[in-house]
Amino acid sequence: MKSATPLNFQELSKLLPDNFSNFERELVQRAYKTAEKSHEGQKRASGEPYINHCLAVASILVEMGMPSDVIAAGLLHDTVEDTLISLDDVRRDFGDTVANLVDGVTKLTHLPRVSRAGEDFLSEKQSSIAETETNIRNRKHELTIETLRKTFLAMGEDVRVILIKLADRLHNMRTLGFFPEKKRKRIAQETLDIFAPLANRLGIWQIKWELEDLAFRYAQPEKYKEIAEQLSERRENRESQVQQIVENLTHILAENNIKVEISGRPKHIYSIYKKMVEKGKPFELVRDIRAVRIIVSDVPACYSTLGIIHTHWRPIPNEFDDYIAAPKDNFYQSLHTVVIYDDGKPVEVQIRTQEMDQSAEFGIAAHWRYKEGGQPAKYDERINWLRKMMEWRTDVDDAQEFVDSMKTDVFKDRVYVFTPRGDIIDLPAGSTPIDFAYHVHTDVGNHCRGAKINGKLVPLDHELKTGDQVEILAAKQGGPSRDWLNSSLGLVRTQRARSKIRAWFKKQDREQNEQQGKLMLTREIVRLGMQEPDERTLQELASKLNRSLEELYLSIGCGDLSIVRTINFLLEAKESDDSLVVVPPTSESSSSDAVTVLGLKDILTNFAKCCNPTPGDEIIGYITRGRGATVHRMDCPNILRIRDRERLIKVSWGEKVRTYPVSIRVSAYDRQGLMGDLSNLLESESVNILDVNVRVSKNLADLRLIIEVKDIAQLSRLLSRMENIPNVLEAQRVKGG
Repeated sequence: MKSATPLNFQELSKLLPDNFSNFERELVQRAYKTAEKSHEGQKRASGEPYINHCLAVASILVEMGMPSDVIAAGLLHDTVEDTLISLDDVRRDFGDTVANLVDGVTKLTHLPRVSRAGEDFLSEKQSSIAETETNIRNRKHELTIETLRKTFLAMGEDVRVILIKLADRLHNMRTLGFFPEKKRKRIAQETLDIFAPLANRLGIWQIKWELEDLAFRYAQPEKYKEIAEQLSERRENRESQVQQIVENLTHILAENNIKVEISGRPKHIYSIYKKMVEKGKPFELVRDIRAVRIIVSDVPACYSTLGIIHTHWRPIPNEFDDYIAAPKDNFYQSLHTVVIYDDGKPVEVQIRTQEMDQSAEFGIAAHWRYKEGGQPAKYDERINWLRKMMEWRTDVDDAQEFVDSMKTDVFKDRVYVFTPRGDIIDLPAGSTPIDFAYHVHTDVGNHCRGAKINGKLVPLDHELKTGDQVEILAAKQGGPSRDWLNSSLGLVRTQRARSKIRAWFKKQDREQNEQQGKLMLTREIVRLGMQEPDERTLQELASKLNRSLEELYLSIGCGDLSIVRTINFLLEAKESDDSLVVVPPTSESSSSDAVTVLGLKDILTNFAKCCNPTPGDEIIGYITRGRGATVHRMDCPNILRIRDRERLIKVSWGEKVRTYPVSIRVSAYDRQGLMGDLSNLLESESVNILDVNVRVSKNLADLRLIIEVKDIAQLSRLLSRMENIPNVLEAQRVKGG
């Protein structure tokens, strides 16, 4: 998406395709005039006229090859939201298609009752008086989440809705610098979490990489700047090398009568950052990778080209991927290989046809861009695939849960596992055997009692990997456990499985679900050491959630309302009397492992014994062979004497975390390794143990621990995970702790 933003309709009209009819051009022009009149006098944060944003969105849609009604909707996308024009006006003047597209991308100004917890909306004047700043902020967040849900639901009906939304977000990201820093970071993080993964899922690489780079620039400006500066220092040398590689490849392939188009593939800053994180390497060790893209006439030419390249240069093991024979889950096709070039350094090579290249660049939008060549079957396949991944969309009423489910079920990478009969099952990365079972069949999931992966028994929270063969051990009777819906235990990761589990519980006796919900809520209150609420408080809580007290218990019992969310509402209603905030924090400092290495996560760090750096010292890292980074003080004599300066990298102390002391009691049948399992669990959550007291009587162990936790949610998760440890009977907070 590289075209300059048109400043008026004349410039936009020059960008419209030559095959547009007079009717299509007139539709776009009418939409422009309506938008221009509606937004008259309105300014963007940059100070430019608002209509410029509408023109920019439309031009991005033109470049994506969108039809006239989508371009018209792009011009009108903010009219219903920000002007006096109503959706009925748009429907009357431009028809149902344009109106539905505009409605799909229009932000909500009022929350539906299901998300608003039954409160009546106040007028703006009343709201500014009655609501606290926190409530206003929460209301805005709820509106944002509910708007996303509305847009995603509309996408399920017409995917063009999300293409307009992506074009809108892309231009907003291009002009994000005019907003305050806090707002920039929030919008940038939302883009990295939601819109860039969505563009990737739809296969629109052009929009994906630009959204990622722009969002990374504002979400983590220091890390972005470091990588950008490093790239800039070597740009001329790198471009010269790539040009020589392109010329050499062109000559060799021409000798073999293969006609090709070869270009250097640009390195995108966020993709470099991700590679650094995934491989645990600093920039110095990924900087030399050069990349070229080869476009050939047909599929046989792809493989011929690959063979010639592998004949001339040695391929690096485990770096070859055939996405033509086995396309990615977003339908991406190409051959990828990495070879050692003449200078002894690696070169990444992508080989694809022109059609594959257009599909990779524009993804699902390629259907309209090249519709005259037309492959409607491929488009239908993409749409059906997208809808299948979102088949649970009508089962989830809560907006936050809906957006979270999109992140897990739609945006995440996929894993491919096998049934015992050899059938391939496509699941989101991170899925468990229970997710697999429900994907195969609802009855298989309901009766699941265990699983074998590649012939070996595994726990039900085991994370599936591509290539695993999964066998479900099922009982003839019974049903799912309510523990499966406990997010703290990680037994179920996909919304598809959660929806089917809830459906099973909803079919059970209403009175049984109501009693179970009341029991679950009471038990969690006791376990967290909170003061038991009176009837009035519970009635108020139920009312806030737009339910009667009986319906509240019923919702908890059948899994429609999570126990964690209920507790959070209860704490808000009681003004956090039982929150951890009332306990004085024991610490607010960086832990010894909280060292950031040029934006890398999970890279091994060691503290040099020669200077023993402590939090607060100015520090620097030194890349060692096979032992990660060693952290020294800046004034360490050993660092000052080092000649190999390229192995020095910037490091910094991690962010400060406030923690609170909490006393907990664990009752369990005594066994060898019990304390070790508890310690490992706390270590996995980065929780510090302040004190331990263990008593054993008649094979029953009574453990009293004082631990440091960040918030009530972490405490709830810890207690749930502790109770899932073998032999543990109960884990709860001690009152007064």
